[in-house]
Amino acid sequence: MRTHKTIFVAAMAAGLLAAAPLAHASTSANKALVVKAVKMLFVQHKVDKAVDTYFAPGYIQHNPQFATGAEPFRKFFKSFYASHPASTIKISHVLADGDLVAVHYLFKVKPADRGEAIVDIFRVADGKIAEHWDVGEAVPAKSVNDNGML
Repeated sequence: MRTHKTIFVAAMAAGLLAAAPLAHASTSANKALVVKAVKMLFVQHKVDKAVDTYFAPGYIQHNPQFATGAEPFRKFFKSFYASHPASTIKISHVLADGDLVAVHYLFKVKPADRGEAIVDIFRVADGKIAEHWDVGEAVPAKSVNDNGML
């Protein structure tokens, strides 16, 4: 015999299960959006198009070396690419969980550089990149293991 509590729990479970595909679709859409933004910005160097298309005007920056906001972000990268036109990235991994997307990549200012292993973490809100965190470290000449950093 079903009690009100059993019916309520079953209804809640059905609702949660019904929402699961939507969360997955959102995660997939957020992942695709961030990959497009990262490639447009870091590989193609289309700063204005990337910022206008993918970044929220109130973009929040957590890297203490950069000002917050889409316009300071635009200004920095336009200047950077003017001085370093050969810089590029090679994406190794992209992970997504809901509104958070992490991109693990090798960044090089010049093709001959060893580069830096970077992980950027983006939060997506309303179809735009709204927030960013990052960590990185230089790729050393020698490593105590043969696993690589990417």
